[in-house]
Amino acid sequence: MRAQLKRALSAAVLAMLPMFAVNAHHGWSSYDATQVLTVKAPLKGVNWGNPHGTAKVKWQKAEWDVILAPISRMEARGLTEEMVSKGQTVTLVGYPRSDGTKEMRVERVIIDGKTVELR
Repeated sequence: MRAQLKRALSAAVLAMLPMFAVNAHHGWSSYDATQVLTVKAPLKGVNWGNPHGTAKVKWQKAEWDVILAPISRMEARGLTEEMVSKGQTVTLVGYPRSDGTKEMRVERVIIDGKTVELR
């Protein structure tokens, strides 16, 4: 009986692991889609990685974390890693985090006159 309980508990924990992984990553509901930000600034850094790209910009005297789209989507829509190198001035259009954290989810990148829709 004890072994059965142990197996059942282990199976339940294993079944719940994907939910913990999803919850550990920020959801889009963390952003205020009613407040559109347009930020024009040089990139302080870029991470071209999964599950999505990220960047940093200094805007309004604060450093902001920038959440981009997955690499495959950005590249399919014409945004390459070379286009978003450190120091490159870009215009980012997106939404700020609802909790006031200096982070934005980017919907659109404008660089060298080219607009790339990320979502």
